[in-house]
Amino acid sequence: MLEKHLYEIHIAIIRKDAEILCQNIEEKNNNFLQLLTNCFTLFHHLIPVYNKNSQILILGSFPSVKSREGRFFYHHKQNRFWKVLSTIVNDVLPETIDEKKDFLLKNHIAVWDVIASCDIEGSSDSSIKNAVPNDFSDILKAAPIRKIYTNGGTAYKLYHKYCEKVTGIKAMKLPSTSPANASYSL
Repeated sequence: MLEKHLYEIHIAIIRKDAEILCQNIEEKNNNFLQLLTNCFTLFHHLIPVYNKNSQILILGSFPSVKSREGRFFYHHKQNRFWKVLSTIVNDVLPETIDEKKDFLLKNHIAVWDVIASCDIEGSSDSSIKNAVPNDFSDILKAAPIRKIYTNGGTAYKLYHKYCEKVTGIKAMKLPSTSPANASYSL
């Protein structure tokens, strides 16, 4: 009986040690990811959302840290993008990634970002350097895009600098929905 009790204590200690080890590994991985995010050229890995019925293309500059972590556009819970769009089209606020994709496609909206890769510090658009633009030709061939909007001034400047001559479509600058742009209230 005592032997079984000691065995159970031993197993509990091993489990606790394993739990602490996993927490340390997770913390180190998060620190490493943060280091990579702040020091190296990042590449855009989010797939654009569009289909053959998309008529409006909304472009951000480059995914924020939260969007990169969540693997979807405007993923920061304080970003007002989804709230603004759902208000404009008078629809239910989408919550999940699948709901957001369905929402965009149902409303004939395509979403992507101007930049394919860049050097960036965290989520700061003002820190973007060495920008390489995305190629919009697949979207423009597949969908009857009639208007391009940019989400904020940086996206607008980057689109104008790198993409407007290539696409032949002028963009309209919208106020940024980023939490960093709190000067615009809803």
